[in-house]
Amino acid sequence: MNSATVRNLLVRGMLAGLAAGLAALVVAYFLGEPRVDRAIAFEEAHAHEHGGEELVSRTLQSTAGLSTGVLVYGVAFGGIAALAYCFALGRIGRFGPRASALLLAAAGLVCVYVVPFLKYPANPPAVGDPDTLDQRTALFFLMIVLSVLLAIGTVILGKRLAPRLGNWNATVAAGAFFVLAVGLAYVLLPSYNDLAPDGFPATLLWQYRLAALAVQVTLWTAFGLVFGLLAERLLAPGTAAEQTAARPAPVAH
Repeated sequence: MNSATVRNLLVRGMLAGLAAGLAALVVAYFLGEPRVDRAIAFEEAHAHEHGGEELVSRTLQSTAGLSTGVLVYGVAFGGIAALAYCFALGRIGRFGPRASALLLAAAGLVCVYVVPFLKYPANPPAVGDPDTLDQRTALFFLMIVLSVLLAIGTVILGKRLAPRLGNWNATVAAGAFFVLAVGLAYVLLPSYNDLAPDGFPATLLWQYRLAALAVQVTLWTAFGLVFGLLAERLLAPGTAAEQTAARPAPVAH
């Protein structure tokens, strides 16, 4: 793959990331922000000490702040994912550009978010010890790195086992290795007691976590669909034209 193709894919990845960010923004605003508001209201109602005046209003945080953060993240995320796509294309099997994008998005969702999320789930305001926030954040990113490295090792293991075991058995064996390795990481890495404080609605905690998960699912799914289409038009421009030509012409009445 030459540098011009990589550059074009990078631009398309950033555009797809922007589109995916817009979709994730809608989910975050309508599913996540109401839960954040309820958690903040609980925290303020049960706070023993009140801090100074907030530098940024809650209204600005939930509108312009949320939009800027999600969209900037989407563009950066799309660029990084596009570079990963350039490296993975042709190395993960005989998949076309669109199928490779969807496969990469699914693998990225699992490795980059779901696996770390199951160990260190997202918490709304008022939940979790503020004194351990830095440690939990660092461990969350460490879990991301471990998950990605284990995923790469799983792919390499599966490809090396395939000639001896066959594709199906090699995939099952490599998948079992990934699950066992992640389970071992869960056991070895420290855990934190993130129980909700007394009186905090348990349903609110789970609704917030499900909303956080829904945002990521939307982001990765939208990226896979949009980037797959853009990548296919760049790498296999004849495919879309052939599909259009293969459709039967409408019959005039």
